[in-house]
Amino acid sequence: MPSLRTFIPQGTPTMPLQDLAKRINIKITSSSPPELIAASQEDPWSKSGKYALGWVYFSIILLVFTCAIHWYHYWTDKIRRATHKEEVIAKTSKTSSPDTDYEMANLPTNCSSRKFFPGNGELPQQEAEEELPDFSFGPFNNALALVRFIFYRPIPVLRYRKREFPFPGPGAAFIVLAALAFVTLYCFVPQPLYYASIGFGSPPLAIRAGMLAVAMMPWIIALSTKANFITLITGIGHERLNVLHRWAAYICLFLSLIHTIPFYITPIWDEGGLSTFKSYFNGSIYPYSTGIAALVPLIVLCLHSLPILRHKMYELFVALHVPISIVYLGMLFWHCHNYLTSWNYLWATTAIWLASYCVRLFYLNWTKPWRQSSLFIGDSAAVTILPENAVKVTIPTQVKWTPGQYVYLRMPGISIFENHPFTIASLCSNDFRSDFGEGQYRDMTLVFRPFGGFTRKVLQSAVDKGPEHVYQAFIDGPYGGMRRDLASFDTVILFAGGSGITAIVSQLLDLIKKMRDGKAVTKRVHLVWALKRPETMEWFKEEIRICREFAPPETVHCQFFITAAKRMLPGQQQIPPSPSRPLHDLLHKQIDSTFQGIASKRNSALIQDAAAGDPEKMRELRDENEDAISALPHPTFLPPPKKAYTRNKPSLTIPTQNLAPAQDKKNFDFGFPSTPTMLQKNLMRFAFMPALNPKKSSWSTEYGRPDIPYMLKGFEREFGKRTCVFVCGPPSMRVDVQRVVAGMQRGVWSSDREEVFLHTENYAI
Repeated sequence: MPSLRTFIPQGTPTMPLQDLAKRINIKITSSSPPELIAASQEDPWSKSGKYALGWVYFSIILLVFTCAIHWYHYWTDKIRRATHKEEVIAKTSKTSSPDTDYEMANLPTNCSSRKFFPGNGELPQQEAEEELPDFSFGPFNNALALVRFIFYRPIPVLRYRKREFPFPGPGAAFIVLAALAFVTLYCFVPQPLYYASIGFGSPPLAIRAGMLAVAMMPWIIALSTKANFITLITGIGHERLNVLHRWAAYICLFLSLIHTIPFYITPIWDEGGLSTFKSYFNGSIYPYSTGIAALVPLIVLCLHSLPILRHKMYELFVALHVPISIVYLGMLFWHCHNYLTSWNYLWATTAIWLASYCVRLFYLNWTKPWRQSSLFIGDSAAVTILPENAVKVTIPTQVKWTPGQYVYLRMPGISIFENHPFTIASLCSNDFRSDFGEGQYRDMTLVFRPFGGFTRKVLQSAVDKGPEHVYQAFIDGPYGGMRRDLASFDTVILFAGGSGITAIVSQLLDLIKKMRDGKAVTKRVHLVWALKRPETMEWFKEEIRICREFAPPETVHCQFFITAAKRMLPGQQQIPPSPSRPLHDLLHKQIDSTFQGIASKRNSALIQDAAAGDPEKMRELRDENEDAISALPHPTFLPPPKKAYTRNKPSLTIPTQNLAPAQDKKNFDFGFPSTPTMLQKNLMRFAFMPALNPKKSSWSTEYGRPDIPYMLKGFEREFGKRTCVFVCGPPSMRVDVQRVVAGMQRGVWSSDREEVFLHTENYAI
């Protein structure tokens, strides 16, 4: 086979590398072989840029569809709240007493023109409460319910031995599979895959895959940045887009391998290809060196971002990910040589990246010149230790946030290089002003459990330096938050597991405030919090007290479930005391020794059966039963998590001044039985005498794990037209909620219900 050089017309000057604006076009002459002519006509190189445009069109269609749904919900929610507010104002104006009322001496009498107590006829009937007008579109609601019925269902976690391999959510998985199918078909369906000879040009399969991989770069970077245009127009936080960022990078690696392999199947040094290459690219450089230089950093980026490696070496991952990404982008510029439209996408990637970093300057609390108090020095922060070894960081700041958002916290006095995300547990409102400053500051509260790394260092510093020490806090954020407003739903159900309450407490406070101000459509709120030990309630005792005392009557219902205490089975070995919780275990040991062995109460039916008709014995049993104390089930308490931070040498003399100050607000409790001792925080309600017809309480504390499917089906009877289910907790809780809410979408088709919306949060953030 003649070399490629023989097909180039004689006298054509050799062009230097800097003049190659596009890839080399092989001239077709009368001496060109038929294979070259056919190849140039079937899939010409000059039109290969269309493959990159294919990915752009695919992404834009997906983006427009997501934006349409987001803005539809945004405006319908806004109109619904505005209409409700107008109705509240109208009702208030009708029921409020005018000033002239005080001048009407005969107002309550039969002589009044407005007869409150008419002498005859029926009393005026109370007007029925009008429902809000329906601004939604029925067929759209049914179609959306069908989509949610499919995609709310969780994908099972793959388990191998002790390892768990989670998959993205069904929605993200669908997008990833659709993108993978699109790029695979777009690479392999068009023909030809290879030319008859490498001398005719690069394999078409490699060119298609390469252009698709380059076209993905702007979207990969946009999905990874904290401040990006996708979040702005879709309302989806970057922490959720990050899942698509990782999988888009894996698809890019897949395309890069498809781009690379054909060059080894048909090597450039076969059939004269190498001589042509050297005639245009002088030097002894290896022909595939630029491609390898770009492929290696991409492989490293994808490998060290795998969950199993990222979780074990998170600090190393954070330190290396961005520098390696910059190297990868630079290698792509070198490798592509501005062939076709490749540099257009690379320059777009660079612009998106730089724009994101410029916008992030407005998210930092230490880079705003109009805030002289925090310019370049950040804000002050205090650290206190809460029960269960939890840590509370309080930052008086002028930064504003919305419920459910999170920030990245850096504390140079503890670790100058570490920057970690934490959910904001406090409410940014004029009703919760900080004592610091002149009224422009709000207390940003971050509550978290220490495990290792940065969080462990924060706990260690708090123990060593005490609560009076002042730290510097550099804040990056806030980011994220909920796409929908809870105030636009008739019924709101909140599920929290353990420290997942941090993402919910600010949402609950904000919702109650809007309900009191007439700005919320919500009529009923259910909070279910599953926690290991009752001491965890102390984290947000004041916030929950506010919810109980200031919420509109009969609107907020809270249920707390204590999950760490278990019944002691016969022959079961007692769990040894925890070295990190000596006072806690001592207290429960005292409870156990006090109440174990006391005879349990017997109701009338049991007494009659035991007496067997003997009046004397029945009288004795009744006397024995009177004023007796119910026995507690034999409790055992689980040790703290293995990863939880504990002191090496615990003692009973841990400095108590580091603990958060106790609240003296009205002796507030969480629904435990009222007893004259401090044991009310540890005794479960069912341990006392049960009533035959117990009255349902809106605030209760129970023993054991919540039966989430059963509870949700009970709540469903009270659902309004629009219902929101919010869950933040461990994977098992999220899976249970997702399955039940997916099944509830059938109610949208069979009733006048408009939607059942589900919002899930990862409590690790």
